[in-house]
This record gives sequence, C-alpha cells and structure tokens, in this order.
Amino acid sequence: MSNQHSTETLSTQTTSSFFSLSVSPGKVIRGAGVLSIVAAEVANLGTRPLIITGNRTLNLSQESLQSLFQSPKLHSISVSYGADCCEASLTALRKAAKEHQADLIIGIGGGKALDTAKLVAHQLTLPVVTIPTSAATCAAWTALSNVYSETGAFLYDVALSRCPDLLILDYNLIQTAPQRTLVAGIGDAIAKWYEASVSSGHLQQTLIIAAVQQARVLRDILLQKSAAALQSPGSEVWQEVVDATVLLAGVIGGLGGAQCRTVAAHAVHNGLTHISGHGSIHGEKVAYGILVQLRLEEMIQGNQLAASARQQLLKFYAEIGLPQRLTDLGLGNITLAELQTAAEISLEPNSDIHRLPFSVALEHLMAAMVSTTAPNQLKIKN
Repeated sequence: MSNQHSTETLSTQTTSSFFSLSVSPGKVIRGAGVLSIVAAEVANLGTRPLIITGNRTLNLSQESLQSLFQSPKLHSISVSYGADCCEASLTALRKAAKEHQADLIIGIGGGKALDTAKLVAHQLTLPVVTIPTSAATCAAWTALSNVYSETGAFLYDVALSRCPDLLILDYNLIQTAPQRTLVAGIGDAIAKWYEASVSSGHLQQTLIIAAVQQARVLRDILLQKSAAALQSPGSEVWQEVVDATVLLAGVIGGLGGAQCRTVAAHAVHNGLTHISGHGSIHGEKVAYGILVQLRLEEMIQGNQLAASARQQLLKFYAEIGLPQRLTDLGLGNITLAELQTAAEISLEPNSDIHRLPFSVALEHLMAAMVSTTAPNQLKIKN
C-alpha cells in the first residue's frame, strides 16, 4: 500500500481552499499472533527504530515482542516515555532518537505511549509504527497526540501531519491487558456518537455525514456486543469489539476530520485531569463525561431524547462496569473548590464544550457533574 495518507478534498463552499484529511494508517496488520511475522514489514520503514514504551509494558510484553526486538533486520533500542506524554519526555526522547540515529519510531503501549511516539516521529519527520497493548483508545490509528503536564493534567492536543505508517493489532497481546482497559475503550469509543452527532450532525458534507453515521453504527455495535465480549476474552465477538474501539473509532475521526470534533464528554475529561487523587483512566472519564453532556442537554434544553439516552447508558454502564458518577472515578471526596476548578477548565474559551448548541454556565456544569444518575429534571429557566 502507498505511504500516502492524506485525502485532499476541494471544498464546494470555498473553491480557493483545500481540506486535508488524514484518514487512515498506511497499513493495518491485525490478527492473533501477528507480532511474530511483522519484522520484515517494520524493516521496510526503517532499520534503526527507537522503541518508545512504558516500563510496565516492556516488562509484561517481552515474550510477545521478542521476535520484533531480536530481529536481525532491526537495530533497535527501547526507551521509556516516563510518566506521561509531556514536554520533558518529548525533549528527552528526541535527544535519544538523534543519538541512536533512529530512522523509525515504534510506539508500544497504551494511548499515552502511542501519542508520545507519534508526536516524536512528527517532530523528527520520521515514520512511525504503533503497536497497542490494550484496546483502551483509538490512539494507534489517529493523526492526533494529546500533551499533558508531568502530573497528568491535560494541556493541549497536536494535529499530526499523517496517521501512523503501520498499525499492528495483535489480539494475543491485547488479551494480556486488564479487562478494565477494554471497558474504558468502550466508553471512549461510544462517545463518538454522542459528540459527533452534536458537533457535526447538521453538516452536509459527504464524508462528515459518513463519519456521523459510522459513529451511530459504532454505538450500536458496542451496545449490542460489549457484554458478551467481556464474558469471552479472545472470542470472535471480543475481537469485533476490540476492532470497534481501536479501529472503527479511528475511522470516524479520520473521515470526519477537524470538523467532526469532541464536545462536552472530552471537555469534562480534560477538566477532571487537573484534579489530583482520581484513579480513573481516559475512557472512564470520557464515559462519565457523556452522562454529563446528556444531563446538560436535558437540564438546559429540556431534551427528553437526551434524558432517555442517559437512562439507556446508565443501564449499559452498570452492565459492563463503566463509571456513572464522580464516586466511581475515585472522586467521592471531591471538594467544591476542586469541582469548580474542573468545571472552569472544561469551560475555557477554546474548549470543545462550546460546540453544544447552547451556552453552558459554570453553575449548570457543576450541577450536571454531580447529578449524572439523578431522575429526569425539568428545563432550567434562564
């Protein structure tokens, strides 16, 4: 397959400008045990890879990755990305890549390891291979990296020039991850529908329509198959759900591009990362954020469809183990000041929460954040 990743589309509204979409990785290799046969594919991209991963991932995955690390075609070194995808880690990793004379970056791990690897490759204009070790996010697919502080607080995201050159999805490796990571991935992926339908459901561009409809398909797959998948790790239905969280979720972002964005669910996630003491992971906070978004639609607009959707999700979350309230995120003892801080960050001027079709006041967001499981409520009077 060609290593060209961008689809150029001419806007029908402004014929003097072009929109560039990074739709997909150059190649996706998926299957059980595929890591044992991909060294030659990796070597086609570079022979001196810098492997970016976490210490825990490296220790747990040595057996699965042995054929890749020990391939005579590859002269690789492994470096930990540290605590987070943060400026200090990125600086150190760029230095390590230059010292190794790396001609390829390989990211192995969860979302933060993969985001770090993609961003280092982008900054050094090197090809990148992503190897997810869990199905917790679609980071292995996307042309986007999130940057955090050294203490894990979300700072900003970076749009990358292209999707990864190669994505290797080995179901055997994914199956070694805690089941909690797949549950979180379901929460992160199902948000695509609730956010894309709000931010882009009214748009008429063909690919955005396709992205929004694929988000609806993704939601339906997850609602119908997640419980069975979690009961039978490694099965065909489990693989289908892994494909949904890692691959199909990425397809939606690729087709929709910058015009098919996150809305309140991810904005709430970003705010919560600034509160210390939570023990939750990305998709868990996003899943909770969906409930907050629906609560806002219900409270401010009196939207009964949003109320019904929230009740449906509460049952689904209870069935598979996604968080329904702040207590479930380890924030049962959150102070009013901390709640206000998270809400204020979620409402910053550049936040995607402002893609909601109505204005959200600080007190409305705080009320929604503490009432995600409450009964239906009448419309707020402004």
